[in-house]
Amino acid sequence: MSTHQKSAAENAKPSFSAYPNRVIATGADGVERVGPVNAAEVPRWAGNGTFARLPRLDEVEKADIVIAGMPWDSGVSYRPGARFGANHVREASRLLRPFNPAANISPFKEAQVADAGDIIGNPFNIEAGLAEMEAGAHELTRDGAKLVTIGGDHTIALANLRNMAKKHGKIALLHFDAHLDTWDTYFGAEYTHGTPFRRAFEEDLLDTGALSHVGTRASLYGTEDLDDDRRFGFGIVSSADVYYLGVKKVVELLRARIGDRPLYISIDIDVLDPAHAPGTGTPEAGGITSRELLEILRGLRGLNIVGSELVEVSPAYDHAELTGIAAAHVVYELISLHAAGVNSGTALPAYGEADITYGK
Repeated sequence: MSTHQKSAAENAKPSFSAYPNRVIATGADGVERVGPVNAAEVPRWAGNGTFARLPRLDEVEKADIVIAGMPWDSGVSYRPGARFGANHVREASRLLRPFNPAANISPFKEAQVADAGDIIGNPFNIEAGLAEMEAGAHELTRDGAKLVTIGGDHTIALANLRNMAKKHGKIALLHFDAHLDTWDTYFGAEYTHGTPFRRAFEEDLLDTGALSHVGTRASLYGTEDLDDDRRFGFGIVSSADVYYLGVKKVVELLRARIGDRPLYISIDIDVLDPAHAPGTGTPEAGGITSRELLEILRGLRGLNIVGSELVEVSPAYDHAELTGIAAAHVVYELISLHAAGVNSGTALPAYGEADITYGK
């Protein structure tokens, strides 16, 4: 053994990923917050798999933003597997860093963000599962924390909207999806991943003056699907609209429709083209790009966003983590929006040559 090797061996200290040093950062409000695991000490592929390697909820005194999985897919109508989505997205989030240059914010410094693990719903009884997931969402938000949910299939949106409506009254909804999800029943079942927003309308949870689908493009059973959707109050910005109008115009239309109402953002990963997100249950060609989705989300800065979710990641159909990585970045942008807060003014990206301003 060389002298150098001997010295290195004698001075080596044991390092365990189970007891990592975390980044501690002070926000603009002077509050210290516990951030991700220090990547200079524990490589990104090691250690516990919380979202973005953030602390667990039990490792912080109080969280401003809580991430929770809802590993439940008993409402799917085609390819199953979204029950495994939350942990797949967590694994794909390991490369996320503390500063978001596009939104020009360090979300984990400006808000205490923590991963609560998973909210469990009965997988054999849909109505019981919805009630249990609503109760879990209520528990995590009763002290005012914002909840970012990772599904799970889109049925879980009804549990989250029930919880949000009890706190805020009727909710504005921004729904990114290849599909309308306002159908009535499948095989006589009222609660499925294709029906949550019809049920939410019937339960009077939604502000019908501020409902929008974005990225819609799937084939329908007939024109009556659109008639029903219109009756519920939804406007549609199709995938083709995003292409022809461009992101800035789409953001302008959405902000005008939403105003200052309490807003819930629900994102089905199949809003993306299968080229960007193959790992999902009901893929449809002709979707928007991951860049377009991220830019639209950044344009919502400063709105009164009360909660958000990302659903329908089915890892068995993913390839090279394409879907997981896209989903992780979407969740990162949702966290950044929550951290920026209501009326947070405008933000310029930290770098780039384009004349871009997010928010108002």
